[in-house]
Amino acid sequence: MNDKITTFLNSDLLEKYLIGKTTSVETEKVETYISKYPEVQNAYNTLQTNLEIVSRKNAVEAPKDILNNILDALDETPVISLKSNNRIKKWYQFSVAASIAALIFAGSSFVFYMQNQSLKTENQKIVDEIYDLRGDITSNNGKLDDIMQQFKQLNNPETEKYIIKGNYRAKNLKTVAYINPKDKTSMIDVVSLPQLPEEQCYQIWAEVQDRMVSLGILSETDRELKQIPYTENALGLSITIEPKGGNNTASKENSVAEVTLQQHN
Repeated sequence: MNDKITTFLNSDLLEKYLIGKTTSVETEKVETYISKYPEVQNAYNTLQTNLEIVSRKNAVEAPKDILNNILDALDETPVISLKSNNRIKKWYQFSVAASIAALIFAGSSFVFYMQNQSLKTENQKIVDEIYDLRGDITSNNGKLDDIMQQFKQLNNPETEKYIIKGNYRAKNLKTVAYINPKDKTSMIDVVSLPQLPEEQCYQIWAEVQDRMVSLGILSETDRELKQIPYTENALGLSITIEPKGGNNTASKENSVAEVTLQQHN
């Protein structure tokens, strides 16, 4: 691999390109490298796979019907047209016409008032929905930042990937641990967990010399890529079946999965 490709891969252009944050010049450069160099194409494919892992764990459904509600409210805005009265041809009809005009004016004023109140209510609904939408956007931006942090951690060359599969007690169990000993970070991706009785749960442990350190409880209903405590000098990871709520001491006889971790000097 030449220095030109190495420099490109060490930049963040591929990550920015994947999330649509490159300029037109940067986009052209990235697409040229992808089509020209197999090494860049492979790196791009790996980044896509990792981004899919992170994204599916943090998928957020967009708010429903908010745009339709705003458009419907705007469609209902009253359009008022005023027509001029015909001229009064006979003087003796003046008093009658004046009375009728007064009644029409009073009725029209009442109608206009009610329409105005209704319009104010609809406008307030639109304002409230817009503020809710802004809140959703802010929340989603925060989640996007979290996704990007996880994405960067997955693609860090120092991050080690460990696939943890269940033994005969839990054949369908599968989780993936991502551990970075340099940054001292750990993440777990719960892929599948066999169902347990209500009074039991899965608990993950780190093996440190002659003791087991609890890293938390794993739940099928909480399937997401999430942080777990990093344990210095851990020799391995183990998953056991424990009483509901977890245990202070690992029940080794109920171990359902384990993996040995690489040791670093």
